[in-house]
Amino acid sequence: MVAVLLILLSIVIVCQMIFQRTVLQQSTIWQTEFVIFTLIAATFIGAPYVLLTRGHVNVDLLPLMAGHRTRVAMALVASGLALVFCAILFWSSIFWWHEAYVTNRLTSSMWRARVWIPYLSLPVGMGLLCLQYIADIWAIATGRDMPFGLKPEDRL
Repeated sequence: MVAVLLILLSIVIVCQMIFQRTVLQQSTIWQTEFVIFTLIAATFIGAPYVLLTRGHVNVDLLPLMAGHRTRVAMALVASGLALVFCAILFWSSIFWWHEAYVTNRLTSSMWRARVWIPYLSLPVGMGLLCLQYIADIWAIATGRDMPFGLKPEDRL
């Protein structure tokens, strides 16, 4: 819901920016930066939901050709590698966000927004994505979920 609200908010701000620039003939100061920050935040915060619903792009040619045990192994390896990547990104982003917070960094634009606020979406989103990968790995390892959303009898 947070990601959806951020996308809707960015749409409203873009419409307001277009109205302000074309109809009112005024310059815009904060709108472009705000929209960029909200769309990036929506991407990171919405990523765990996309993983949960399997909304990401998935090429399932090899899993369809493989047997059930091979599918399980492939899913566990792929999810494990993705979890390691997300965990590294999460850990690194905590320090990146903390540095921006402690030094009170501001954007270089006229708006002078505090960058720790939009930067916070990266550790939050990656932390939630790590938790979702852990849940997916657990569900596949315990047999509660089928790898790649395929039943054991599904074959090419």
